[in-house]
Amino acid sequence: MVEVLNAIYRAGLRSSPADTELVRERYLDTPHLIACTVADQESRVVGFQALLRAWLRNPYDVAEGWGIIGTHIHPEAGRSGLGRRLFAVSSEAARTAGLLHIDATIGAENAPALAYYSAMGFTPYRHVGDAIGHRFDVAEDASGA
Repeated sequence: MVEVLNAIYRAGLRSSPADTELVRERYLDTPHLIACTVADQESRVVGFQALLRAWLRNPYDVAEGWGIIGTHIHPEAGRSGLGRRLFAVSSEAARTAGLLHIDATIGAENAPALAYYSAMGFTPYRHVGDAIGHRFDVAEDASGA
């Protein structure tokens, strides 16, 4: 997972590198975690998606009780359907957890992520500095994505 984040950083699509401590703190050992799904190819992690329940005064300024999603795909594995498969798991976890909305806040310059979240049914709803908050309404997802 660390290498996936660092490959994204090296590609200029992430603002800072990652280490094991950050991955554990942000994606694995947080009390707000609903689901963290990992994709692998040939025994190598090539992507993951984390879904958290927003908490009071969270650093993303997402409304308490919403979902917060982060999708991280190694640039060499992009456009292979991994993101769609990861989101199928996360959207089901969101429904099971009773979430009504999910936020994905994406850097305005991150064209691959903007395209991905749009394809998954997220729509822009706010600007946060140099990022754009996108929202997915879970109840309206009748497709079972």
